[in-house]
Amino acid sequence: MEAVVFLFSLLDCCALIFLWVYFIITLSDLECDYINASSCCSKLIKWVIPELADHTLVTVLMLISLHWFIFLLNLPVAAWNIYRMILALIND
Repeated sequence: MEAVVFLFSLLDCCALIFLWVYFIITLSDLECDYINASSCCSKLIKWVIPELADHTLVTVLMLISLHWFIFLLNLPVAAWNIYRMILALIND
């Protein structure tokens, strides 16, 4: 069970790093005026909820499998993602 949790966490972290690189490339295109702001937002907004779900899932898996140190390392980022989503919902 422990190996499966860490393998899933590794694959999920790879997917999140790929997603963050995509965010940086898209924001760089916005900065260089290759795309407009509404196009940039429409490209990025569809990936915010999957990012939130993936990171929260890894955090909960670490809590369930009793890996406290890794859980505590992931908790601030998961809390920040949830806070960011709540602010987005309030501002709409």
